[in-house]
Amino acid sequence: MALLSYLQVAVGTVVFAYAVLLVYAWLCSDRLIFLPSPATYADGPEILKIHTPDGVTLAARFLPYPSSRYTLIYFHGNAEDLGQVEPSLRELRDRLGVSVFGWDYRGYGLSGGKAGEAVTLRDAHTVLAYVSGTLGVPPERVILYGNSVGGGPAVEVAASHRVGGLILRSAFTSAFRVMTHVRLLPFDKFNNLGKLPRVTCPVLVIHGTADETIPFSHAQQLYAAAPGPKYRLWVEGAGHNDLLETAGEEYWKALHEFTASL
Repeated sequence: MALLSYLQVAVGTVVFAYAVLLVYAWLCSDRLIFLPSPATYADGPEILKIHTPDGVTLAARFLPYPSSRYTLIYFHGNAEDLGQVEPSLRELRDRLGVSVFGWDYRGYGLSGGKAGEAVTLRDAHTVLAYVSGTLGVPPERVILYGNSVGGGPAVEVAASHRVGGLILRSAFTSAFRVMTHVRLLPFDKFNNLGKLPRVTCPVLVIHGTADETIPFSHAQQLYAAAPGPKYRLWVEGAGHNDLLETAGEEYWKALHEFTASL
C-alpha cells in the first residue's frame, strides 16, 4: 500500500507539473520568443508603412537594385530592428545584386502592435502581398531570408506560396524544441520542421556547428526535411552571433551560388 501511495503521489506530481508547463507555455511563450527593444532608428520618408487588415502599421525599408531579377525579403532575428540590420540589408543588396526589403515585426522598431507568433505569421503574408502588389514583384521572383526566429515567418510564407527561394540562417526546427529538444507539448510555436516538406522552392540552410543558442542539430533536421533542391553551409566552429564573421567569404560564396541557381 505504501508503494502504491508513493506511485500515486509521483504520478500526480508529474501530471500537475506537466499541466503547469502547458499553461505557462500557452500564456507566456510569445513574451519569451519576442524581446523587442526601443527603436534604433527614426521615422522618415524612407520608412515605408504597411497597413495590416486589423489596423496595425508595420515599418519597412525597400532598397532597390537596378535591373535586379529578384527581391529578397529579410526576416530579422529576435533582439534587432531595421536600424540595426540596415547595414546587412545594404550589403546583401550590393553583393548579391538583388533588391532587398526588410520589415519590423509588431512591437519592434516603429511597427505598432504587440509581437506574437500568430500575428507575425499573418503579417508575413501581408508583407509578401505588399511586395507583390504595391512593388510589383511576382512571388516567384522573391527570395525569403529568415535569420534565427525570422525563419518562422519565412518558412510560413514559403510553404504557402510559390516563391523563388528560401534561405534559413541559424533557424530552429520549432521554438519549443530549442528548450525541450524533442516534441514535449501538444502544440508549438513556429513549427518550421512540420512546414518545410510543403516548401517547393530551392532551400539554403546555413548554421554554425557550435551554435550555443539554437543547436546545430536543428539545421541538420531542417535540411533533411526540405524536399529539394536544397543546399547547405555548415560553418565549422561558428556560434549564433558570430556566424558571418567566422564564415567570411564562404558565406557570400554560398549565397552567390544559391541565387545563381534559381
